[in-house]
Amino acid sequence: MKYFTAIYSAPPENMKEWMSKPEAERKEDSDKMMKEWNDWLAAHKESVLNSISLGKTKRVSANGVEDAQNGMMVSSYVQAETPEAAAEIFKGHPHLQIPAATIEIMEAQQI
Repeated sequence: MKYFTAIYSAPPENMKEWMSKPEAERKEDSDKMMKEWNDWLAAHKESVLNSISLGKTKRVSANGVEDAQNGMMVSSYVQAETPEAAAEIFKGHPHLQIPAATIEIMEAQQI
């Protein structure tokens, strides 16, 4: 069994647009997606080892530390036999309902 990190992303401008919706509409959409996410997670509980929400970003470079923005929202750690099998886990994931959303899967190896 191999291990993979999945990074869930969406363009920041799409998230800003979503946040501009009325709170009641956002809550309805959020509750629906959360139920679907939990259903997806239950269906893949043997493969998905953990998922975490990603917060505000700091970028560190040779020039120092600065605030940064990217589209990364969540990461999951999963197990599967192959990269293709890991990717199959995420087909139809509720996150993909967000316009232009993606999920990138990378093999994770101990350094």
